[in-house]
Amino acid sequence: MNARLRWFAQPLTALTLAVGLVAAAHAAVTVVPPPPLTNKAYIVMDFDSGRVLAESNADQPLPPASMTKMMTSYIVEQALKSGRLKPTDPVHVSEYAWCRGTSAESCMYLPLNSSASVIDMLRGIIIQSGNDASKAVAEHLAGNEPAFATLMNNEAQRLGMKNSHFMNATGLPDPAHKASARDLATLARAIIRDSSEYYSIYAEKDFTFNGIKQGNRNALLYTDPTVDGLKTGHTEEAGYCLTASSKRNGQRLISVVMGTSSMQDRADQTRALFNWGFANYENVKPVAAGTVMAEAPVRFGKVDTVKAVPAQDVTATIPRGHAAEIKSTVTLNPDLTAPFAKGAVVGKVVITLDGQVQGEQALVAQDAVEEAGFFRKLWQRILSWFK
Repeated sequence: MNARLRWFAQPLTALTLAVGLVAAAHAAVTVVPPPPLTNKAYIVMDFDSGRVLAESNADQPLPPASMTKMMTSYIVEQALKSGRLKPTDPVHVSEYAWCRGTSAESCMYLPLNSSASVIDMLRGIIIQSGNDASKAVAEHLAGNEPAFATLMNNEAQRLGMKNSHFMNATGLPDPAHKASARDLATLARAIIRDSSEYYSIYAEKDFTFNGIKQGNRNALLYTDPTVDGLKTGHTEEAGYCLTASSKRNGQRLISVVMGTSSMQDRADQTRALFNWGFANYENVKPVAAGTVMAEAPVRFGKVDTVKAVPAQDVTATIPRGHAAEIKSTVTLNPDLTAPFAKGAVVGKVVITLDGQVQGEQALVAQDAVEEAGFFRKLWQRILSWFK
């Protein structure tokens, strides 16, 4: 990294150093406010850094309607990745899962007591928003839908979705079935990150099963080539909702809008958030993975220090036009004591702009450090008395 290091006086219990450009005069950091929107909640987030660019009521639990099916599809995708499911495995359609063809719900139109492959079911869930496919895979994986809802809630907890609770695999109305805009953005980010082998399905515009062709309800897939997912939702209580993702010039944003008034409105609001986000923010990677950021002092180790490095590129999402003004500050864990493994967290790097935190990432040990022998530890203890 082309930067100068400047040590700061600190108590012995902490160690901090600044890495970055020398302070210079620069224009004030300003961002155009997000567009005014009429909905119950929204959020727009950068995929790489996880930074939230704008939000409104983002933590309010609301009916998510068929955006629920993102969790259903995510669980199926992870079961495919782990080998628990195979794409060609047949999934039975019980009377409970079977759609009777009413206009009250979205269906894949699976015949009663028939079966379909897991990969077809996955397309039926994502593209056709099939309640029947969602219930069928729920029964296949968990025995019944309530048990599958328990799996959904366990996954939500693991992903850090703090304001969501699932009662079913479909999003059909239930007073206790809720999700927040922030949680749904978190889930979308997990799908894109963890289910990359299957993420292209979310961009498919139509799917034909049993001779019935149905189009994807995400209108932006037809009008914006940068949009490649994820899921719509609608019930009378929820209004019109959309979780979407767009990638432009290497930067990916995720948007969630909940409780809009129409299909057109949810598309227009999502488009407005994407246009605003890409126009006002950019991603920078000031530190590459593996860059030695500091030598962390080690207590009672066979070596006195260990190199502190980021395991991945350090990414920050900042207002456009200010990349030259960012600074990096490294903080090392106090009293780092051997033994510990390669990759153990030894500190963090924080990216700031105009005094405001823009992002942070853990620093890890480049190598394992073994515990020192008796006499070396004794000598280190003696030395510590004189510090």
